[in-house]
Amino acid sequence: MQGELFQWLEAVRDRGEYVRDQLSHATPVFAVSRPEGILLLGIGLGQSKIFEVYDRHAVAALGNPVDIEKIRQMAIEAAHLEGFNRSPEDVTLRRLMSFNLSPALKNSFESVFQPPLIVEGVFAEVGETQEEDVLMEFGYDGQFGSVNDGLAVVSVNKAAATQAKTWLKERIRPHSNRHRTLGLLLAMWQAMSTGRRIGKDIKAATLEELDLEGRVVEMALLDRRLPGKVKYQALKVDA
Repeated sequence: MQGELFQWLEAVRDRGEYVRDQLSHATPVFAVSRPEGILLLGIGLGQSKIFEVYDRHAVAALGNPVDIEKIRQMAIEAAHLEGFNRSPEDVTLRRLMSFNLSPALKNSFESVFQPPLIVEGVFAEVGETQEEDVLMEFGYDGQFGSVNDGLAVVSVNKAAATQAKTWLKERIRPHSNRHRTLGLLLAMWQAMSTGRRIGKDIKAATLEELDLEGRVVEMALLDRRLPGKVKYQALKVDA
């Protein structure tokens, strides 16, 4: 019995190493709570990073596009079921993560006879006010946590993500317009993607300055100002 448990633990450890290796080349995604709503940004192959989930919910993720789609569909189904059984207003990110998404990710990761989901990201829920916005980062193993300062930087390189977040927090102000915020996020995406040291010498970037290598910028806003229940709005880069 102990031998079987040891083999299972070893298999789970190996799966973790495999997933982290697969994610090592993925580029970061960002979510920022702003006065008008929650801004999400990623740079991928086109409609592969940023997705609407349900009314006032969205996700920004990195990893295998097929696995990101699985997580998105899982979130959509759980949200619609919750909205049907209760009400759309009762669909909250904390309930979805605690009772649906986290257990499903954990089960997938620990089921050693099937491939693990190669995905990490952040779910966003826009509130009526900025203080009510919710950001929750999640990992491939079902671990998740609330982001309490309104800024999520998701990368498999946790040290770089922490440094990037500190850099951004020092520069994004409540009055910073969307163009300024986008320039800072693009600069940090470039630095993290190229392994550049994150320091004071980095300046806000423009799209023309980036070498996207065929990728496209994906950006969306959960806009609390929009009338009606649906708050998701896909944005053009120059919006």
